[in-house]
Amino acid sequence: MSGELYPEVQPYRTGFLQLDSVHRMYWEESGNPNGLPVIFLHGGPGAGAKAVHRRYFDPAAYRIVIFDQRGAGRSTPLGELRDNTTQHLVADIETLRAHLGIPRWVVFGGSWGSTLALAYAQAHPDSCLALTLRGIFLCRPSEIEWFLYGIKEVFPENWHKFANFLPESERSDLLANYHRRLVDPDPAVHMPAARSWSMYEGSCSTLLPSADTVTSFGEDVLALGLARMEAHYFSNESFLEPDQLLRDVPRIRHLPCVIMQGRYDMVCPARSAWDLHLAWPEARLTIVPDAGHNGMEPGIRAGLVRAMDAFRTLGP
Repeated sequence: MSGELYPEVQPYRTGFLQLDSVHRMYWEESGNPNGLPVIFLHGGPGAGAKAVHRRYFDPAAYRIVIFDQRGAGRSTPLGELRDNTTQHLVADIETLRAHLGIPRWVVFGGSWGSTLALAYAQAHPDSCLALTLRGIFLCRPSEIEWFLYGIKEVFPENWHKFANFLPESERSDLLANYHRRLVDPDPAVHMPAARSWSMYEGSCSTLLPSADTVTSFGEDVLALGLARMEAHYFSNESFLEPDQLLRDVPRIRHLPCVIMQGRYDMVCPARSAWDLHLAWPEARLTIVPDAGHNGMEPGIRAGLVRAMDAFRTLGP
């Protein structure tokens, strides 16, 4: 293979884990049951995983584990914010690893998935073989401020639609006023807000306009999980200490790591990938010159597939 996605593959095993009295988590395995384990961490938070995400990995070489984080995708209840923090998500990954009997695995995550991959690996370095990260998001206030307001410098029309969803009197605090609507129990209140938020993100995530991407971000499950969860996490500093993910890089510097970043990523700008690389010089950073944020941008997906092909020789 030369960077093309692998053919579609179906799961050979699926299930649900009851995490607590509230949350039930969907998981699946595909590829080679005896292969090198890899876990895919989806973005958002709240975006959920899709079948296409299995295709980054050689199914003959990898035991591919995909799951939907609590409150997202096929996990239930959708959009549930109770007991939903970064620490809960990190613990859920370890619960799943133990449930599947996997000693160590490669951790693969993009966007919020890169955030969660770093937080997980720093908490459980002995459970990790390597990291593949894409579209780095370090949860710093400057990054959230960019998402909420800075993108208007590049996508003014998309931001205008996003901001003008709210009454003029509420536009000075987009996060608080979207959050209030997104947590409202009435679908007539939270769903229009969720679609507005999610489609704003989708419309800014590709290098070239993609109507299909924007449409997919407007679908009910993705929109509600993504928008409600992002507003929840952003309102709580993503349940991380200031600069925690950069501060704790020394815990994982011994692990192999590939960082794939789109030069024109407007959702998670390249500065964060560069800052991570400065903290972790052993990590191999590739800035793709003709890509935005989306993990299916041609240059991004090709680089990710090649990185995972190279990791096939890792031992357990």
